[in-house]
Amino acid sequence: MSTVDAEPFSKTKSMELPRNVVVGHEAIQQVGDVCHSLKLGRRALLVADEITLKVAGDTVAALLAKRRIRAEEFLLPDATWEVVQEAKAQIRKGDLDFALGVGGGRPIDVAKCASFEAGVPFVSVPTAASHDGVVSSRASITKGKEKVSLAAHTPIAVIMDTGIIAESPFRLLAAGCGDIISNLTAVKDWALAMNLRNEYYSSYAAALSELAARLIIENAPNIKPRLEESAWSVCKALVSSGVAMSIAGSSRPASGSEHKFSHALDRVAKKPALHGEQCGVGTIMMMYLHSGNWQEVREALLAIGAPTTARALGVTDEEVIQALVHAHEINKERYTILGDQGLTLEAAERLARITKVI
Repeated sequence: MSTVDAEPFSKTKSMELPRNVVVGHEAIQQVGDVCHSLKLGRRALLVADEITLKVAGDTVAALLAKRRIRAEEFLLPDATWEVVQEAKAQIRKGDLDFALGVGGGRPIDVAKCASFEAGVPFVSVPTAASHDGVVSSRASITKGKEKVSLAAHTPIAVIMDTGIIAESPFRLLAAGCGDIISNLTAVKDWALAMNLRNEYYSSYAAALSELAARLIIENAPNIKPRLEESAWSVCKALVSSGVAMSIAGSSRPASGSEHKFSHALDRVAKKPALHGEQCGVGTIMMMYLHSGNWQEVREALLAIGAPTTARALGVTDEEVIQALVHAHEINKERYTILGDQGLTLEAAERLARITKVI
């Protein structure tokens, strides 16, 4: 076909990226200046829990006040859909201009969803680096008795104070590492869906996501408790992972079969572990299915101090096997190495044993 007869180029792409990202020592001191420079308004909803309010929330409110921004507090008991609606109602009733999530997963997820529902911007101020949701447009919310991943909007600003994050429980930082390392299998699943299902694939987003995972694996021996340099490495990787999702326009670069396993384990386990911990263990097994270097993933998690076995997760062998069997049922439209039929009971047990998870 000649160039004259070719179809005209009509490809378009929309990306929602954070406008301001501040990472580093005493970064929290810039929260007032950032919100002021972005002209977000004079009235904000500050979402936190009792612990994170003391750790950083009170400081954020004082810094906003210096910039003549009044913050209304919203203390949450849990990240449920009902709580999201309460926060949304407070934003609308007070005619508030934007919301800030100050804390770990729950305050940030609630603030993200409530602000999205209310149609106002959202600022992310994490006190822990336990998962990539602190930078992404996805939120994990409990609806009924089940955790669901909801679409929201990307934070307009992200302020990550490495000093505060380094002082958070190390288990949270290690879980964040597991969530980032899981990008390796998520990207492989994405490429598989492109080849077998002709799914849209962004090589740029995939490369950025994989780069974040490699950053953690290469630095694994140096990620230690109460070390601000460790928090710095994890925060940088979380930002890269979040930006990759923004470029892709979905969570594809950072969520694949290993996340399906984690969500399935949430359903079947009496007491599930942290999301990032489960994703890390899932990555070991899914990397084996992809014929990749699953030993490298396992060794990196061990070096960090993250779980690699069912016992370390605090779940039973049977719960892991059942999660593997049912993982393909999660988010069915997302094609992964698990396929449409999933694993048999025998294949699931064999996989968990070969990879030393059980």
